[in-house]
Amino acid sequence: MQVNHSITIRGSLLHNEPMSLHTSLKVGGPVDIFAIPEDADDLQQLLRQLGEENIPWLAIGKGYNLLVRDKGIRGAVISLERFDRISLISPPPAGEGQGGGRRIRAEAGAENLAVVRFAQNLGLGGIGFISGIPGTIGGAIKMNAGAYGEGMLERTEFLTLVRDGEIRDFCISEMDYGYRHLDLLPGDIVLAATFRLDQREAQHTEEEIQRDIQLRRSKHNVGYPSAGSFFKNPPGQAAWRLIDAAGMRGVRVGGAQVSEIHSNFLVNTGGATTNDFLELARLVKKAVISTSGVTLVEEVRIVGEEQP
Repeated sequence: MQVNHSITIRGSLLHNEPMSLHTSLKVGGPVDIFAIPEDADDLQQLLRQLGEENIPWLAIGKGYNLLVRDKGIRGAVISLERFDRISLISPPPAGEGQGGGRRIRAEAGAENLAVVRFAQNLGLGGIGFISGIPGTIGGAIKMNAGAYGEGMLERTEFLTLVRDGEIRDFCISEMDYGYRHLDLLPGDIVLAATFRLDQREAQHTEEEIQRDIQLRRSKHNVGYPSAGSFFKNPPGQAAWRLIDAAGMRGVRVGGAQVSEIHSNFLVNTGGATTNDFLELARLVKKAVISTSGVTLVEEVRIVGEEQP
């Protein structure tokens, strides 16, 4: 498609921008337009212009759970990195809905740990389990990130979405979600989430934070760029155990490798391409279904133009 250079925003616009600079796996071809809107009004103006020009788009946070194909993305990528404000909601929303507790609102681009720390400073807690998960609230919401049997959406009361160009709040009870997923309509963008938290001593939260970070450092410190868990855990099973049992730990395709540290992490040991990752993922899935009969499903989001 032809890149339209008449798109203008108050934020930043980059053209033919390598997505390898914006993903944690450090791979991915160029996107035609990389847009960083300044605020919600700027985002709405951008969406209107893209719609008028029939330019497809994709919204991202910090690219922690994204695998972009080597041919890149035709159209626009919208980065929500400037949507990083966190605030205390007082008084609570009318209706209370799901009981007591105090509420904070975090925008999609706010770092997970920053949100936990903000709540901690107010004597609030309940989401310490995301402390060691790299990434931003928008991504954590979209995949219902969690650990130790807890998920973000169980602590979420409202979502602020851009839907059909309009900014609207939705009660979480209106949404369909479950393990590692949230069903949204095509074109929805998560702008912010409102969390219901508990009164909790700062020291208690600090213990949760340190425990989570240390646990993840010991298990997930893979030493190379990764996207975290590459495959979802099948019901009642651990993907890494299935991959280990299939003999795939350490297997390499080009610069992509099944991590020696954690076999559900596929890592970029240097010079990897997205095709390396896609082929490695194919081999892992083939081996696992052969040895256990289980079909693994990617947790990472795979986007971009496919090879002809």
